[in-house]
Amino acid sequence: MNQIPQINKRYFVVFILMQLFSILYHPASAQNYQPNWSSLDTRPTPSWYSNAKFGIFIHWGLYSVPAWATNSNADGFGSNYAEWYWQRLYATNLKIHKEFVAFHDSVYGKNFQYADFAPKFTCELFNPDQWAQLFKDAGAKYVVLTSKHHDGFCLWPSAQSWNWNAVDVGPHKDLAGLLSTAVKKAGLHMGFYYSLYEWFNPIYKTDVKKYVDQRMLPQMKDLVTRYQPDVLWTDGEWEQSAATWRSEEFLSWLFNESPSKNNIVVDDRWGNDTKGKHGSFYTSEYGHGDITAGKPWEETRGIGQSFGYNRNENLNDYASSEQLVHELIKVVASGGNLLLNIGPAADGTIPVIMQQRLMDIGNWLKVNGDAIYETTPWGHNETDLFFTQKQGNVFAIANKWTKEIVIKNIARPKKVSMLGYHGPVKYSYRNNLLVIQLPELTPDIIPCQYAWVFKIEP
Repeated sequence: MNQIPQINKRYFVVFILMQLFSILYHPASAQNYQPNWSSLDTRPTPSWYSNAKFGIFIHWGLYSVPAWATNSNADGFGSNYAEWYWQRLYATNLKIHKEFVAFHDSVYGKNFQYADFAPKFTCELFNPDQWAQLFKDAGAKYVVLTSKHHDGFCLWPSAQSWNWNAVDVGPHKDLAGLLSTAVKKAGLHMGFYYSLYEWFNPIYKTDVKKYVDQRMLPQMKDLVTRYQPDVLWTDGEWEQSAATWRSEEFLSWLFNESPSKNNIVVDDRWGNDTKGKHGSFYTSEYGHGDITAGKPWEETRGIGQSFGYNRNENLNDYASSEQLVHELIKVVASGGNLLLNIGPAADGTIPVIMQQRLMDIGNWLKVNGDAIYETTPWGHNETDLFFTQKQGNVFAIANKWTKEIVIKNIARPKKVSMLGYHGPVKYSYRNNLLVIQLPELTPDIIPCQYAWVFKIEP
């Protein structure tokens, strides 16, 4: 009578083995994160993110139809962002307001509403595989698409945004799903930007709690469940506290129950009281914002001055390939990631100048990626000389070509080489001082442009 039937013993053994397997092979899901910051902040940032170093941001939506903003920063930081087109038409407190209204009325007419841009957002030339290949060739390791900006228009068939999404109107395509599939097929990590608030949503304007309960939270859960992204990049957090957005509750679900729970990373924009305090990584925009040492962080910027495509920008408004490579070097050598934005056109094409910038970065990374990916900072960076390290090796990255490079406080190396160059590199060492003589190279054998990397092996 006291014996356990054999079938129950077998069941018990199988059950124990399954539990052990779950803990060993799914360690992130084994942790139960409570809906409070003290618990959520203990979740480690998945290593893929810190190793990736370079990602592509994409601002694409109805604002890509007018694709216009002033070239003036008359109202300060961000006043020339084309993706804010709708808001600028009604922001009577801004100096640039009249310029936006004048442009809109002269091109589209006084009675043309922002919603009338939806049929013009056609995306007929959108080729997600072509996009994904470009991002891969650029050397990016992850992609973040704006699934919904502050205008509320969704790039996926959101039930909460009926008739205000890219499947119901405009291109009649699941743009988020198509790009997600292509990016993952290319071997890159896929992510989504999502705006917590919406400028003119009547429910948000009158009942924030109802908006959060019935629109925002269901949308975010739907986005994650559908596409299983590795990045969720929220924005528009500044109007409410994290408690009002119910951010802790959502993140607890995201880290414990969602299909992305093991690999997903999130930014620090979850309320007007969270930036630089909570999240998998902290964010900086065009060099603005606080970066806290010891925490993964990400600098984001456009190739031009706007995130959304701005037809009003000229060549001198765009950063050169050299400037962008130098930005990547500076950010990585300071311990961060660079999320570089592109603004596609309404027809689904990526402006050629943006493609050219991405390809130039990719060509540089093909030669020097060993000094960027999976590295950590080393030593003290100088004006035109930056340092990273990996597996005991130090990489000295020179943004200017000089006769020699002088490095202080470094152990005697066994070997010094130049990435992409197969000839010898001369150097001298004395009293913890390493002096590297740059080789004499002709234009036909120099391995790359913009910056040159010297690998110092211990």
